[in-house]
Amino acid sequence: MKPVKGPKVYFTSFEALRKVLTPKRLELLHIIKMKKPSSINELARMAKRDVKNVADDVKYLEQVGLIDKKETAKRTALTVTYDKLSFEMAV
Repeated sequence: MKPVKGPKVYFTSFEALRKVLTPKRLELLHIIKMKKPSSINELARMAKRDVKNVADDVKYLEQVGLIDKKETAKRTALTVTYDKLSFEMAV
């Protein structure tokens, strides 16, 4: 079994996880991983969503460690460096 690479993000509850990983945010992660948009505007077009809402979601996902964002003078490079998300919960 290969070690899992990528961000280690911890949530205090299942509800907190659901708040972060909404269907629209999961779609953004998938688009960034698969299509590698060159900007937030392009990501919004690909997702068929409002730019401001996408920018807010990208900012939030970056804050929790699920997206890497590098800004240059002309563009914002977004990256997702992992292939899957795993969920563990003690019972």
